[in-house]
Amino acid sequence: MALPLSSLEQHGPVEPEPAAREALIRAARGIVENVERVMRGRRDVVELLTAAVIAGGHVLLEDTPGAGKTTLAKALARTLGGTFRRIQGTADLLPTDVTGAAVWRPDLHAFDFIPGPLFGNVVLVDELNRTPPRTQSAFLEAMDEGGVTIDGRRHQLPDPFVVVATQNPVEHYGTYPLPDGQLDRFAMTLRLGPNDAATERFVVREQLAGPTVDNLAASITMEGLRQVRDEVRRTHVADSVVDYAVRLTEETRRHPEVSSGGSTRAAISLVRCAQARAFLHGRAHAVPDDVKMLAVPVLAHRLMLSAPDSDRARGIVVELLSAVPAPAP
Repeated sequence: MALPLSSLEQHGPVEPEPAAREALIRAARGIVENVERVMRGRRDVVELLTAAVIAGGHVLLEDTPGAGKTTLAKALARTLGGTFRRIQGTADLLPTDVTGAAVWRPDLHAFDFIPGPLFGNVVLVDELNRTPPRTQSAFLEAMDEGGVTIDGRRHQLPDPFVVVATQNPVEHYGTYPLPDGQLDRFAMTLRLGPNDAATERFVVREQLAGPTVDNLAASITMEGLRQVRDEVRRTHVADSVVDYAVRLTEETRRHPEVSSGGSTRAAISLVRCAQARAFLHGRAHAVPDDVKMLAVPVLAHRLMLSAPDSDRARGIVVELLSAVPAPAP
């Protein structure tokens, strides 16, 4: 029988056993360790990617061709198990190529919905910004609500549902800038950057025998990921930490070089990812440093500058981190 409201307020939510929580923390760390088997020398990026996923968010990987964006996305997909789908962005890709469509079945004398590649637990969208705006819009409802509406009928996507998209710099030939609403649906944008010479030499030698990502086994089930996400949401966030995240987001709207700053969704993403980072580090509560470490990947891609410049957007967030005082831990 459900407890009355007064009893729930008195007793609070049921806390999991410490041993169960530790097992879930190990499972989350296992995602990082498994992906690292392929992504050598990328610990920081892999941790951020994992934090976004266990926080329930989607991730955009932005870098030059050949930097390892697709390999990272495939490594994550193999690590998570579940159903994996891949969509290659091209200029002639149609929305129905992504979502699926209702097809007439003469034997049934009715339309039958045929799901598109968007219906997977982990969906890799390679070179998202090579698709035209009409096709990019096909992802908006799915990424925000976990479902798509086709011909007036709602179709639920698998749960968990994770989109990992890659994009090349907008200066590259044949790219379309992503609209503000789509960028806002990505919890983080990550850049890999170049490897140091020793790591690059190791990666080249390792890849000579074949793509190592093809041999990667799953380290967690979809049910395990759901449990990890539920536990991440239980990570305590003090009012002072929430206020700090909200203040940083507000300041992005006031900056003179920013025409459109972070939304409320941005502040929510920042706090949820802070919960996830705290969880990965084995803490039961988020601290201001979690917000600091995540501010650039969570906020920078959401800033619309008067003179568009993604590097400057990142610099503005770094400036705000220095200007906005952090609360005591």
